[in-house]
Amino acid sequence: MNEPSTETRSVVVEREFPFPPEKIWRALTQPHLIEDWLMKNDFKPVVGHHFNLRRTPQPGLNIVVDCRVLVVEPNKTLSYTWAAFDLESVITWTLTPTSTGTRLRMEQSGFRPDQKQAYGGAKGGWRQVFAKLEQVLGQMD
Repeated sequence: MNEPSTETRSVVVEREFPFPPEKIWRALTQPHLIEDWLMKNDFKPVVGHHFNLRRTPQPGLNIVVDCRVLVVEPNKTLSYTWAAFDLESVITWTLTPTSTGTRLRMEQSGFRPDQKQAYGGAKGGWRQVFAKLEQVLGQMD
């Protein structure tokens, strides 16, 4: 039997923010802040915690992403599964201090070759998410 191709692709978005890692970590891990830049959620920064991200972009259309926390290293790394629309992927956030703030790297890995639409959507979508995250960080104290 031939095994299906296990070759997958990743979407990576990186940006430097003029904020300390601790502030960005709060935005990545506090449910009310996550809701401001991503979606409604019941997130807890606890390895093994199952949570959902929920959004209703238009009446009658509910988007639900099933997630499970994989890695929690405060102010350094956060990783969780991301399952929606036949896509099983992993989101990994990496925070690296710089002389002027923090370099934030987001990688969503696990796109199969036949998931071109999901891959393209993620590429554009995460750029928008980063813009929203930047706004939220600017409004936090």
